[in-house]
Amino acid sequence: MVQIGQIAPNFVQNSTDGLIEFHNWLEDSWCVLFSHPKNFTPVCTTELGEVARLKDEWGKRGVKVLGLSVDSLENHPIWAEDIAQTQGQTVNFPLLADDDRSVSALYGMVHPDSDPLLTVRAVFVIDPKKKVRLTLNYPPSAGRNFVEILRIVDSLQLTDREKVSTPVNWKLGEKVIVSPMVSDDEAASRFPQGIEKQKDYLRYVKL
Repeated sequence: MVQIGQIAPNFVQNSTDGLIEFHNWLEDSWCVLFSHPKNFTPVCTTELGEVARLKDEWGKRGVKVLGLSVDSLENHPIWAEDIAQTQGQTVNFPLLADDDRSVSALYGMVHPDSDPLLTVRAVFVIDPKKKVRLTLNYPPSAGRNFVEILRIVDSLQLTDREKVSTPVNWKLGEKVIVSPMVSDDEAASRFPQGIEKQKDYLRYVKL
């Protein structure tokens, strides 16, 4: 299984945008790589429409989106027509045609005790250094919350810039937690707007 902190495995696979050599395609961007159990299934159809609808939000964050399905490349454009018709949104990101299961196997997207033939709803957030920063696995029956995945990207990007972490249910613009590795003196210097100290280990700041 691919784990947080590891370099995301490279691969070469066909897609609706042509052959993708993953690391070269990623360039210096963030990436959300996410799998779908199968084309022409209801939950997947709603998910792809939503991801496409969020194009501007991904762009603001420098995120490239890459979908994966274990169906053949020939099926993807036909499914895209269904998505446009039912979701009112044209698919505007590449979709890997992983019919040989090579990428699915590389990333551990097939969980045999769930279904040996289909991928779970896996999500990988990968940073510009090609490092895996988040993994999520949903059962095939449950659609994902892509607003939550945007929130996670916001948290990762913010905490990469600042010595902070984000509390429960945090949203961009809300208070964050000062890292326990930062002393009170350093915190006062780094955050002149002021610290809200509840415990020695729990200090909030508004950035």
